[in-house]
Amino acid sequence: MTSSIFVALVGRPNVGKSSLTNRLVGEKVAIVTSKPQTTRTRITGIVTRGEIQYVLLDTPGIHRARTKLGQRMGKAASDSIAEVDAALMLFEPYGELNESELQMIADLKAKKVPSIGVINKTDTLKNEQDLQQRKEQLAEFGLFETITAVSVRADEHCEELFDLLKPYAIEGPHYFPDDAYTDMPEKALVAEVLREKMLLHLRDEIPHGVAVTVERFKERADKDLIDIDVNIYCERKSHKGMIIGKGGQMLKRIASEARVECEEFLGAKVNLQCWVKIKDDWRDNDFLLNNFGFQK
Repeated sequence: MTSSIFVALVGRPNVGKSSLTNRLVGEKVAIVTSKPQTTRTRITGIVTRGEIQYVLLDTPGIHRARTKLGQRMGKAASDSIAEVDAALMLFEPYGELNESELQMIADLKAKKVPSIGVINKTDTLKNEQDLQQRKEQLAEFGLFETITAVSVRADEHCEELFDLLKPYAIEGPHYFPDDAYTDMPEKALVAEVLREKMLLHLRDEIPHGVAVTVERFKERADKDLIDIDVNIYCERKSHKGMIIGKGGQMLKRIASEARVECEEFLGAKVNLQCWVKIKDDWRDNDFLLNNFGFQK
């Protein structure tokens, strides 16, 4: 008999949820940068291992919201745990747990979600005693049925998570084709790749004030080529100048890197055209947030 398990990956920003999702799926379904709050919406990764299908929900990092966008990101994370069979909650090896992490632990407890504590970044450990202390601290919450440790960067012990999750699978049909690795539309993947390149190349405050929408995605009938038109929205005139760069060089660099990656997962040549537009304070505008696809 086949079975499926829906799993929420939760934790503070930059703890490694997206990197772990990509590692478990074996494909890049979530963008990854060293900057916090990279993930804005819930990303679905799909892994089918024989009779069991694992559906991984990579959620935005839990943090104190300062904008309406931040509030919607937090809601996406909290809503995800209401719909899953189990949760992987990721932690850093060091540092105090913040208020958002403590609230998520309380929410998981209240909703009686079977939860596994995952201490990531073991490659940064100074000694094994520090890891044991962190495990004991997490065990005191009385939430986690298992507490394990991984290093996504060093690819250590990640594969073992499948065995830990297996007991929570529910007998029934697979909800996605067995060869699927995400349910995200191709247009959404293109937009995310562009946003990733901006996160990598622009100053800290600019990328978080950027939204990307794909206005045209059309395959040519006469050749193996896809025409893609993209609008990049920013909040300030000065930000527009920085995104475009001197002589258009920054935008050209961002678009060129994004195009190469898009061609890889689309399996076709891409003609990518990007335009930069200004929408003042869009992160606090409900109408624009709805238009840009951020669920309320």
